[in-house]
Amino acid sequence: MLELRPNCEYCDKDLPPAATDARICSFECTFCADCVDRHLQNVCPNCGGGFSARPIRPATERRPGVGLTKQPASTDRVKLKWQASDVTGFAELHKDVPPEKR
Repeated sequence: MLELRPNCEYCDKDLPPAATDARICSFECTFCADCVDRHLQNVCPNCGGGFSARPIRPATERRPGVGLTKQPASTDRVKLKWQASDVTGFAELHKDVPPEKR
């Protein structure tokens, strides 16, 4: 089950569970769509993978025991450990390689 991290690791924008602009890599690194497009160039600065839209976990329990009330989103905020210049350089090196070939 996804953690549904509460913020963009780059700009710290709030990304609540129903955020349609949340993007994740296969390790669940979480960023907003604006940072993925403008700063990261679809290159995860942590693992080098690409991003996909983060799924929305239903707020309403449509099946018994399944939903945000029973599996709440994480409240632990994550901060990117790399400097902006490191992120830019890393993205430049890998942006032209499709994610499936990285």
